[in-house]
Amino acid sequence: MGKFEENATNRLFEKNLIPEEQFKEITVHRDLNIFSLHSELKFSLYLSVLLFTSGIGILIYENIDTSGHIAILSLLLIVTAICFYFSFKNTIGFKKQETNFENPLFDYLILTAVLLSCIFIGYLQFQYTAFGTHYGLATLIPTAIGLFCAYYFDNKSILSIAITGLAAYIGLSVSPQSLLNNSFYETTTLSYSAIGLGVILVLWSIYSNKIALKTHFTLIYLTFALHLISFSCINNLFNPYWGIFGFLLLASSYYFYKSSYEVKSVSLFVFTIIYAYVGINIFIFKLIDIANISDFLIPLLYLAPFYFIGSIILFIRLIKKFNKNSNDDTIR
Repeated sequence: MGKFEENATNRLFEKNLIPEEQFKEITVHRDLNIFSLHSELKFSLYLSVLLFTSGIGILIYENIDTSGHIAILSLLLIVTAICFYFSFKNTIGFKKQETNFENPLFDYLILTAVLLSCIFIGYLQFQYTAFGTHYGLATLIPTAIGLFCAYYFDNKSILSIAITGLAAYIGLSVSPQSLLNNSFYETTTLSYSAIGLGVILVLWSIYSNKIALKTHFTLIYLTFALHLISFSCINNLFNPYWGIFGFLLLASSYYFYKSSYEVKSVSLFVFTIIYAYVGINIFIFKLIDIANISDFLIPLLYLAPFYFIGSIILFIRLIKKFNKNSNDDTIR
């Protein structure tokens, strides 16, 4: 990383994008070898929020029979209200562009408030069925709170929680247990809903960029949309109308491939390539099955190692090309 930063600085200086004095200052500062703890501290804060909210959940679970439900709900409500109070007190308010708290600690305080809100509403519905048989409201209300807080406080973690809640509201649950039970694969309606939600997220990201509304949220929307659409399309490649979903997977892969260059996200690029590769292989096996060329299976098996080796080489070259273009665009 140090060598890359040094080369990048040299290129900026050679292109006359920075003056000689600034170039010398950067060089002297880099020679100090100062180690930043910024990322480590943010990770520690994030971990502390997860441990705290998890501890609250475990505490409620273990003492649900000994402690009064009203007392637990009251305690949750008080702690949540305190977190919201200090978050609203220290925020600069809603703005369309990216904003930050003066103290990053409040980013994690509002995250704690949203997580506790989810626990409070879920516990209220579970114990008292406050929303009756309208179980979706117990998911939709925390989702609405999350979306509001994500935009008002400019918090990407809360936005991810809100989108997850939105997916849960329409019936999506891609947990390890559901995957093992094949509940997602057996219910095509869920995959249709996932594709629809993915398309909505893409359209919203396009509209947000058009009106310059929190454009830095684009990567989150595209990441969720990529997984929802691609996973659902691959799931439907085993159904009778697999051709339609194959075309949809091809079109979406092309879109996310182009988008990964626009947002300069290597994770979006890598997952797009992986999903497209899986889809192409399924399509090849479909063609082999339709053509019924069983006599050529043995030669194809001999060629398989070369195919996979070539795929790995191509994947590495694509990653290198992406990194090179992204770095050039950043420097330019």
